[in-house]
Amino acid sequence: MSMRCPTCGTMYADEARFCTRDGTRLIQFGAAPAASAAPAAPAAPAPPPSASNTAVRPTALRANDPARSGAASSHANMAGKVLDRRYHIVRKVGEGGMSYVYLAHDVATQERYAIKILSPTLSKDENAMARLKREAALGIRLAHPNICHIVRMGETEDGLVYVVMPFVEGEILSDRNYRVGKTTIADTVKFIGEVADGLHVAHQLGIIHRDLKPENIMVCKRADGVEYAVVMDFGLAKERKAGGELQKLTATGIILGTPEFMSPEQLRGKPLDPRTDIYSLSLMAYEMLTGKLPFEGKNQQEMMIARLRSEPIPARNRRPELPEAVDRALLKAMAREAADRFQTAPEFAQALRAAAG
Repeated sequence: MSMRCPTCGTMYADEARFCTRDGTRLIQFGAAPAASAAPAAPAAPAPPPSASNTAVRPTALRANDPARSGAASSHANMAGKVLDRRYHIVRKVGEGGMSYVYLAHDVATQERYAIKILSPTLSKDENAMARLKREAALGIRLAHPNICHIVRMGETEDGLVYVVMPFVEGEILSDRNYRVGKTTIADTVKFIGEVADGLHVAHQLGIIHRDLKPENIMVCKRADGVEYAVVMDFGLAKERKAGGELQKLTATGIILGTPEFMSPEQLRGKPLDPRTDIYSLSLMAYEMLTGKLPFEGKNQQEMMIARLRSEPIPARNRRPELPEAVDRALLKAMAREAADRFQTAPEFAQALRAAAG
């Protein structure tokens, strides 16, 4: 499997993890169509200079522990089995350090689902499981055509923990961006509008995504061939008014999310509201239209600092044929201060649509 830098497009061998040109975290390239959600929890990004880099990590799987190694092997080879007497596992569609994702059929209804099976290491970590159970309770409430929501979270009698989601098949937006280069204005407006619709449902429930990026958007096709966007992986989502339990679980000093698309307030570790997702959505729109991000730097840290101190490069500097109104809408959505941005995701999507004519 090759790895690709989502910022500059440079290709690397599968053992590489970061781009040597700009420090960006690499993503897989050329994988089979992804399903329902990223198979593993995202790696914690390098924090800005002021952040602490301490966290409680799950105990590593020990090579000399046959019981735990055997459980991990079993979790990784579920094809052909029936999970919890309900889900017939068809094939593996993805995997990561902490989970495996399978395509499954409901034995009674034959409906297709994606089943994320958590690794034994993760399922035995009390802190991680408390957070995941809370996320599952939130995710169940996010049923919307443009959101891949959690259907249920379950645990078998022998302790195997799994999450059930609709099976969503398509092309990851980051791969589509790399394939097409600069996206047409019409497609950009369409996809951003659909993502905004999904986000708005979450925001109205008091849920913030916090890790919106092209790798978490799936472009799918309906039976008539029409493409549509689905927001994936609300795994970092949290309610705006978090209880004490969640505050303790996330108070690790690590800023959760992906640095390339974080809002300035998220980089600073400040309290977040839906406007942080609007900022990330505007960066996604900018990248779709121009093929680049609106801030430059020699590495990831410089790009983070640029978002805190510098002004974004106007999109028309990189694609002169864009209407000025599109540039104005993008610049407003990525304002450094949240109060200066559009206040809802649909407001930004509507402004972008009107600007595009």
